[in-house]
Amino acid sequence: MLITLHLDKLKFFAYHGVHEEEKLLGNEFELNISASFFSTKPVIESIDDTINYAEIYALAKSEMLQPRELLETFLSQLAEKIREAYPQLVKLKMSLYKLQMPLTNFDGRIGVELEKEY
Repeated sequence: MLITLHLDKLKFFAYHGVHEEEKLLGNEFELNISASFFSTKPVIESIDDTINYAEIYALAKSEMLQPRELLETFLSQLAEKIREAYPQLVKLKMSLYKLQMPLTNFDGRIGVELEKEY
């Protein structure tokens, strides 16, 4: 059976961005992660038989502390870290949104989505 874990609307403050203002002042970000794997167990009763969402959250939090200019870079590198930790992954889908933009009269959010199948 295919199992997908979701970590949705994770909020972080970080210093990702191309603009100097973003690098100095930081920004609010929202991260969503879906991680899928196949299980041969009819009933999963042990954390060792699944993907530990607390560990994925810890990886994401740690990676957020390392500023990158591009959201694409962040997602690509986080995907590699998650895949290293959980080689049983068959699909990983993530989106990262920057909640404030240093653009005049801009109302909305900017985001990037990454989807990988292994």
